[in-house]
Amino acid sequence: MTASPRATELALAAAQAAADKIGQDILVLDVSERLTITDCFVIASAENERQVKGIVDEVEEKLRVLGAKPLRREGERDGRWVLLDFADIVVHVQRAEERTYYSLERLWKDCPVIPFTDADAAVGVGAAETR
Repeated sequence: MTASPRATELALAAAQAAADKIGQDILVLDVSERLTITDCFVIASAENERQVKGIVDEVEEKLRVLGAKPLRREGERDGRWVLLDFADIVVHVQRAEERTYYSLERLWKDCPVIPFTDADAAVGVGAAETR
């Protein structure tokens, strides 16, 4: 079993929202074979608590446009690791220190990666190549 098309769409939209707010090391994992409660994890790093909040707000806004609202939002008070649960996907936005310490990608290393390319970076690359 692999992630549903809807979960993949939401995960890639969340990843793009994180990239739009300068999220770093964005990773989309298909965890559907390991978990029955969700299909994808989106993991992004941020430099500080303010950026964590900005990424979280952008993800919520972009996914709301796609008809998805979070069922749960955890960790917002501390701003070091915020989890957004949209049922089909779970978004983790972490400060770089928490990302290194908890190493979610290592815990889920057996799960397939869903390729994500920042649309803005791709546009920049294409524009540079046409010059």
